Amino acid sequence: MIASTAQHQDGTSNVAERQFNRVTISVHGRFMRADHSEHDCVVDTMSPFDAVISSNAQPAVGERIVAYLDYLGRIEGAVTEAGMRTFTMSLNATDRKRDKLSAQLTWLANKHELGLPEDRNHERVAPSNPSSEIQLEDGRRYPCRIIDLSVSGAAIEIDVRPAFGTMVILGNMRGRVVRHFQEGIAMEFTTVQPEDAIIQLS
Repeated sequence: MIASTAQHQDGTSNVAERQFNRVTISVHGRFMRADHSEHDCVVDTMSPFDAVISSNAQPAVGERIVAYLDYLGRIEGAVTEAGMRTFTMSLNATDRKRDKLSAQLTWLANKHELGLPEDRNHERVAPSNPSSEIQLEDGRRYPCRIIDLSVSGAAIEIDVRPAFGTMVILGNMRGRVVRHFQEGIAMEFTTVQPEDAIIQLS
């Protein structure tokens, strides 16, 4: 168990009463600094309250960080320690979010110990008809070409670059922009798509 919450009679919890331990997870992602620059990173160890992150970029102590991580999604907080190529950030989250992180971290730790396959190794396919359209939350639409996709995400060739973390819709698949590259963007779906639906596109 990664974390436990002490429940009061009124159903509330006290963060100070929680007991937690960091677990080794080696999860990849990207984070955005206060100046809105984006950087690749790997979360080495993490608890529902903090994370130790490796990156070539070195944010300052006290700097606010927003990160999007494989498996775990969005986290945010402030840098509490900074070292050579690593930094530690405390996590701002509700009790409900921390409980969810606890479950996710437990799963990741067990997956690593059991040698289960990596979700990011989902087979990617190139659709037979790659022409599609990206829609932003404000209704703007842009033509695009699907380079490849899997049940968990897609690489898209597109002229515009929606900001890191922007919610977008590809066809009827909703997701978040997690990476920029020379030809376009990568998006991670908010839910794993049915394999049949992906196969039908190939």
